[in-house]
Amino acid sequence: MKHIPNILTLLRVILVPFFIYYFTQGQLMLAFSLFIIASVTDYFDGYLARKYNVISNFGKIMDPLADKLLVLSALALLSFGSHNYLSIWIFIIITLRELVITILRDIYKKKKIFMAANNWGKIKTVTQMVGLTLSLFLLAININLADYLLYLNIYFWGVAIVTILSGWSYLKNMKELFN
Repeated sequence: MKHIPNILTLLRVILVPFFIYYFTQGQLMLAFSLFIIASVTDYFDGYLARKYNVISNFGKIMDPLADKLLVLSALALLSFGSHNYLSIWIFIIITLRELVITILRDIYKKKKIFMAANNWGKIKTVTQMVGLTLSLFLLAININLADYLLYLNIYFWGVAIVTILSGWSYLKNMKELFN
């Protein structure tokens, strides 16, 4: 039982290239299905890890990486290539935030500074996943997102703002690194 969270995390990592492949091949329902399966593994690996108090070095590294791979690949697919539904700046802002906060977390950890997760992080995850799931679903059922570009971009600009706010606690505590 203790290995199941790590197996689910690994499954999520493995599903990402297949999600990208099927999306780029125009098999959007299959891509959407893989995105949903990968998203569900995220929920269950966290749930099982907490329930059975399973913490591993693999999980500490790979779980957040798997999450970022899934979200950023979906954002990239909606921002680049033949789709261009989202502003490239939304992708850049969210990617930069993830990169900066990942680096800061590692630095904080090495300095034995522990930052508790906050509600902004949960809101960030929910808003990202809701927007991506809805966008991918609409594409999968053959709804042209180009008809909804304004609304889609307004929503994802909101997601970008929430994403920045969720990283603010890491940035405002940077002074602790120099004490």
